[in-house]
Amino acid sequence: MEDMTSGNNCTVTEFFLAGLSEEPELQLPLFLLFTGIYLITVAGNLGMITLIGISSHLHTPMYYFLSSLSLIDFCQSTVVIPKMLMSFLMEKNLISYPGCMAQLYFFITFGIAECYTLAAMAYDRYVAICNPLLYNATMSSQIYTSLILGVYIFAVICASVNTGFMSRIKFCKSDVISHYFCDFLPLLKLACSDIYINEMLILSFGTVNICVPLLTVITSYIFIIASILRIRSSEGRSKAFSTCSSHISAVAVFYGSAAFTYLQPSSVSLIDQGKVSSVFYTTVVPMLNPLIYSLRNKDVTVALKTILERKKFM
Repeated sequence: MEDMTSGNNCTVTEFFLAGLSEEPELQLPLFLLFTGIYLITVAGNLGMITLIGISSHLHTPMYYFLSSLSLIDFCQSTVVIPKMLMSFLMEKNLISYPGCMAQLYFFITFGIAECYTLAAMAYDRYVAICNPLLYNATMSSQIYTSLILGVYIFAVICASVNTGFMSRIKFCKSDVISHYFCDFLPLLKLACSDIYINEMLILSFGTVNICVPLLTVITSYIFIIASILRIRSSEGRSKAFSTCSSHISAVAVFYGSAAFTYLQPSSVSLIDQGKVSSVFYTTVVPMLNPLIYSLRNKDVTVALKTILERKKFM
């Protein structure tokens, strides 16, 4: 009993985030770099949501999914980057235990929501290209609203289960998280109670939440490419391929970095490599998505020009 009591007494109530790098000369350059990334991410994603909201010709399922993706990217980067920036400025970047669990919860929620939103977008493109005559019936407002809501509800359930089991772990080995935010694997390194269930949960949820959306994306694109190859005009083919290539590149970076980090047991996880790969899906992907999906999109550039011209005449 004495051991149990002492174990409870030494339970950690707050953590220190080690940050991305502990090299003193890198702190300021990294702070400036990630401040820039965050500002571009916020401007790009909120700008995209606003543009879709005020441009009536963008009120289609494709752009509602894009608007939802922009909201997820904005929230995901806001969950991670501001706290990360503090680690570049402060010698000890403190986060309370409830704050750490909250960050982990929202990070999982928006990460899973992004996985399934990318899959929903691929399915939407499949219906638009392969079954254009049935598009309005297949992608009715009721269906795409249900898909978007379903994505968020499922993400919240997964996050609740994982964070619930994480909160049962006793932390009394150390209070320094070797990462720039509260993530699964660095937290499990500090555990002094059994983490088998947590490892199994991460592996099983990780497999499902990466493989199911990824298979949906791959299957959709097999049909899309087959359909594109049947297009007679080379101009039509290249236009369709350019739309697909931007989505595929975003999917590859996001799923690739997530798979590298989570689809391996924590015992063989390389924390520093984990930091590098997680930078991609927590900071780089949310910044790139608005650029990938908008700058190469004719409808969005036309909507932007229309609004800018309208302001000129005001």
